[in-house]
Amino acid sequence: MTELLYLMDSYLKEFPARVTEVDEEAGAVALDRTAFYPGGGGQPHDMGWLEIAGQTIPVTRVKRDGSTVWHILNLSQGGELPTVGTEVTGRLDWERRYALMRTHTALHILCGVIWRDYRAAVTGGNMQPGRARMDFEFEHMHADLVHEIEEKINKEVEAARDIRIRILPREEAFQIPDLIRTKINLLPKHITEVRTVEIVGLDLQADGGTHVANTREVGQIKIVDYKSKGRINKRLVIELS
Repeated sequence: MTELLYLMDSYLKEFPARVTEVDEEAGAVALDRTAFYPGGGGQPHDMGWLEIAGQTIPVTRVKRDGSTVWHILNLSQGGELPTVGTEVTGRLDWERRYALMRTHTALHILCGVIWRDYRAAVTGGNMQPGRARMDFEFEHMHADLVHEIEEKINKEVEAARDIRIRILPREEAFQIPDLIRTKINLLPKHITEVRTVEIVGLDLQADGGTHVANTREVGQIKIVDYKSKGRINKRLVIELS
């Protein structure tokens, strides 16, 4: 089992850990603890480096397999896979991670405003650092509405709303109205605890990704494109300044 440090501290850039498993064929190691996000919910996996016995080895991919997080290493420039029990230091590509944190929070601002003011559910989404798209159950979308939404989401950025992370028992979490904002409930029944992300005064959702601590860190959000993806499915594309 890998302890997921990012769940309660998205700002952790570097951490000590110990190798618990090695996959020589995949060029990957599992650690007892990690701050690397393994991807999920539309947010890509983190990248960075492992410091191993004086060597700096790039981490090019991170993936979760059950309760274990695997770190795929790039050994093309030299270096060897560590053995089980080796002490290592993980270091995130912080510029990329922080851009993803800002982008993910921007999507929650967008989702929060659209749910509050238009009661439109999310039907899909994806993100890259600084750019993302989200699909909603809108029957009609037009330029004036897009402009109106853009003004509203940037007001929420300027409001400097704090963002709070909590982990709740499943039964308690599901007493919260509208906790699952996506059209399909993606939480399997075996999940006994639910992590929630709250933009205070705006939005509260179940979510496993990384976020900034305050909406002001997001910066200006531009809606750069919108399109129809079906009769009641409309896509908004955002970019951050």
